[in-house]
Amino acid sequence: MNIWLLIAGCVATTVVIKAAGPVVLGGRDLPPVVLRVIACMAPALLAALVVTSVFTDGRSYGIGAEAAGVAAGGVLLWRGRSVVLAVVVAMAVTAALRALT
Repeated sequence: MNIWLLIAGCVATTVVIKAAGPVVLGGRDLPPVVLRVIACMAPALLAALVVTSVFTDGRSYGIGAEAAGVAAGGVLLWRGRSVVLAVVVAMAVTAALRALT
């Protein structure tokens, strides 16, 4: 029974949070400063998730094969190569380093 109360509470909280924006703004346009901040939020969240995934193993921080793979892919993207090539190289570097250790 407690789990269902927790789920219902999460649902209610999500509905309130999602409804707060339209209720507060009431159809008005957002200022350009706010739009720029919102546009930066998704890349910042993605970067935070990647960094957390690459530099932790769930219990501690560390640099391993994943970090080297991401670095290799990042260098390719920085040099203007395609995303597909960067992902393939990152996977290959990570797999090679894992096989060696």
